[in-house]
Amino acid sequence: MRVGIVINEQRGFFNEVYAALTEHHQTSLFKWRVFRLPFLNTRINRYLFNHDLQAFMQANDVVFFEWASELLVAATHLPKVCGIVTRLHRYEMYEWADRVNWEAVDRIILVSQAKEREFVARFPDQAVKIVVCGVSTSLEKFVPRPKTFSGDIGTLCHLIPRKRVYDLILTFKELTQKRSDLHLHIAGGPDPGYQDYYIALWHLVKELNLEVDVTFYGRVTDPWNWYHKIDVFVSNSYSEGLQVAPMEAMASGCYCLSHRWDGAEELLPQENLFYTSAELQKKILRYCEIPETEKQEQRACMRAIACDKFDINQTIAQVLQVVEEVGECAGLRNVHR
Repeated sequence: MRVGIVINEQRGFFNEVYAALTEHHQTSLFKWRVFRLPFLNTRINRYLFNHDLQAFMQANDVVFFEWASELLVAATHLPKVCGIVTRLHRYEMYEWADRVNWEAVDRIILVSQAKEREFVARFPDQAVKIVVCGVSTSLEKFVPRPKTFSGDIGTLCHLIPRKRVYDLILTFKELTQKRSDLHLHIAGGPDPGYQDYYIALWHLVKELNLEVDVTFYGRVTDPWNWYHKIDVFVSNSYSEGLQVAPMEAMASGCYCLSHRWDGAEELLPQENLFYTSAELQKKILRYCEIPETEKQEQRACMRAIACDKFDINQTIAQVLQVVEEVGECAGLRNVHR
């Protein structure tokens, strides 16, 4: 089967799925021409883009859009010539979903039941097309290592306001007044659109006299090793699809806690979720105080959850099945034309 792949955002969630599609089917990646001319630049490039995208769809049985964003919007307003599958993560719901012609899409993969509820409330006629298939992680790459508890609290994310790392630093300051043996590890680089937020994080650490107690790592290229520094991983976001970093941390054997963003209950047990800073502090302090044997049991439970719910191989199988089902239907449509 001929499968086209369209992706113009980050590929980190898609590498293993892409490899599997390439292994099982004849795949091609969409590329379009851009000319920089002194006149008529926008008009010519728009024409070339639409021409190339239409030709790409005609050349494939199914086209898979890894993000339900700008390129999907364009494709769904062209004549339908193939099956279309897309995976909607989170931000597309608020930036692009209203502009997509969903009638032209055959299957819509959503990353959580919470996002399914939100999507159906907005587009009820599309409910029959939805498949819930969360992002996941490699259990072979992210594995536990023996570690005795040493008070290491960590978070890994893009350093943008939605992740609420500023608030986490304030919470950590209060924690240090109750326990002096804790350390906060912050991994992740600045976002070009939020340089002020990144600078504010460093300034806050300095003003709170936490330079010795907080470490910034910048962008981490080997997270499978970085998680082994961490005892307690914290997600403090207010909105997520189904966040990958806590999955990786769980698979690596970290004890994990998360703010109760909508859908967080699909990620962690209820006892690992919090709303307020006071709740988070209480949960961290409780974990600090339990015996080492119980800590190890909790770490093993985190790994077990990751193995049961967030195995990348399960996601690969689901995506392949969806793409192949749409491909079969597209083939039948072509036969009966």
